[in-house]
Amino acid sequence: MCKCLVCERISLIKNNKNPYFVRELKTGYVVIGDHQRIKGYTLFLCKECQSELHFLTPSFRDEFLHEMSVVAEAVYNAFGPEKLNYELLGVGAGVHMHWHIFPRRTNDTPTSGPVWQLGKELTDDKYLPGVIELSDLKEKLNIELKKLLE
Repeated sequence: MCKCLVCERISLIKNNKNPYFVRELKTGYVVIGDHQRIKGYTLFLCKECQSELHFLTPSFRDEFLHEMSVVAEAVYNAFGPEKLNYELLGVGAGVHMHWHIFPRRTNDTPTSGPVWQLGKELTDDKYLPGVIELSDLKEKLNIELKKLLE
């Protein structure tokens, strides 16, 4: 495992110390976003510390993309957005690929466009979910994942 923020988060999951962890899949880990300015914000962390999709073996890549779409469908079903925004990032937190899945709703940002326009507001600590809210978010998402995966 490389030394990056995503690998650190995965290590916490493996040690049962990541409160945002929802479910392990074959190619990655589903977690609720730390800050919930956009309600239902979810991440899918790749199990392999790679920077590009084409660095994955074809079979792993295909499964990773399939599982990401299942996670996105579960997010959609659990949180009822009007639209989902997907981003596969890897620069800010290191090179480790991870999907950001944002359930979008009308007027959830001051102007139409990506959530990143919110800047520091997106990660303001007032949007950290409390224990009950986090448990509720995880339960809703896990219920939908279970329906799609089992």
